[in-house]
Amino acid sequence: MKKLSLIDDAFLRLESRRMPLHIGGLVVLEPEDSAPEFVTELARKLRQYTKPVGPCRQRLVQKRGVHYWKETNDFDINQHFAHISLPKPGRPKELLAMISRVHSGHLDRAYPLWMFYLIEGFEDGRFAVYFKFHHSVMDGVSMIQMTLKSMSNDREASKSKPAPWAIPLDAKKKHHSPVPSRSRVNVLRAVRSFAREPLRSVRPVLKELRSNWEDLRQHNPDFVVAGHAPRCKFNRQVSASRRFAAQTYSADQIRAVARACGATSNDVVLAMCGGALRRYLIAQDDLPDESLIAGVPVSIRRDNTTLGNEVAFTFANLATHLEDPVARLQAIKRCMDYNKEHLRQLSPDQTIICAALKLAIPATYYAIKEKNKDYALGNICISHVPGPKETMYWQGAKVKGIYPASLLIDGSGLNITLLSRHDGVDVGLVACPRAFPKVQSLLAYLQQELDALTEAAGIQGRAGLRRADASV
Repeated sequence: MKKLSLIDDAFLRLESRRMPLHIGGLVVLEPEDSAPEFVTELARKLRQYTKPVGPCRQRLVQKRGVHYWKETNDFDINQHFAHISLPKPGRPKELLAMISRVHSGHLDRAYPLWMFYLIEGFEDGRFAVYFKFHHSVMDGVSMIQMTLKSMSNDREASKSKPAPWAIPLDAKKKHHSPVPSRSRVNVLRAVRSFAREPLRSVRPVLKELRSNWEDLRQHNPDFVVAGHAPRCKFNRQVSASRRFAAQTYSADQIRAVARACGATSNDVVLAMCGGALRRYLIAQDDLPDESLIAGVPVSIRRDNTTLGNEVAFTFANLATHLEDPVARLQAIKRCMDYNKEHLRQLSPDQTIICAALKLAIPATYYAIKEKNKDYALGNICISHVPGPKETMYWQGAKVKGIYPASLLIDGSGLNITLLSRHDGVDVGLVACPRAFPKVQSLLAYLQQELDALTEAAGIQGRAGLRRADASV
């Protein structure tokens, strides 16, 4: 048996009836063969993989209040694999309604904590898969990488790939990975590092905190601190229901805006999100005078390292108080540049400790003093995950979209997760319908903001930009 880490264990203990803490993903596929029995034969093939590997065969056990993973010897594929069909007429509306229902349900802790759905019945001949894993099992990046290992950039080669739950953990060494690897920053490792070298480890963190304090005291607009997010209607306790919405946006259009404005694609998608939320809140007559604040995982690469991406959690100003889309993008860019520049001064372990302190100190202060009831630690979480940089195939079918489905916690009724592919940015929205009604309207607002940025940036030949060729 293997004892869970503190972070993994926390996802289990924080889970409640209203807050299922699993993450998921929807993959929309276009089969090479439109024969009606294609998906039926695929389901029969997948059911033959009855020997899962790695975390897919670990069952949760508890001894003296402590959680452990234990490999199960009585795995039942029928508890984890479902072959279902959309109700007629099989439109995107029916698909998103189905994903909303299955994403709302809890995973049964008596079995390994994952589910896989094979979905047919699309009116246009496509099919889809939806999968979910408890966050105690893996994070979003690990889940996407595991999924991509079951795919190939060659259609014929993809047909011989095993089911995602049957791919060995060392598959990374045997198969081409279409996305860069990501180093894991572990809290316990960070704490041990501090214990071994306290002065060397603490000094950079104290220097960073002092710098942040000076920026806060001087009202530096590019520095954002937890606890200063203005509350709006979706910053409330969430219900047990979830609504899922998804759409693909043109990567060409996003990159063109980034080049024209001297920004990154990540800056542009944050500006799209900020502008879309501004439009939504104006329609709800709930736009705060101050800017919304987003929690954003940031990837930081050192120049002289063989490690993959390094990730830290920071806060970003979404500039929702600004009407001009380019001014909003530039404000977001300055804030993200500030964050990345400061995080580069820290090691991965120092980064995670510093980020935790900057989140915990304001939260503890406001909880004890019962102050800032009109403010939240943050309004929303926006994640941008790297996806494949080439056309991918799964079991002979072309991948048309990979849409992440994340989790919600009390205080934030909306989560936006984006996955960048070579020709599109796939966006998955998860919302509590009580806290964030009409979440589908945000999809249109995102496209409107991208178009507004394209026009405001003065990009020539806008009609020639390749639009997204796939959408849910």
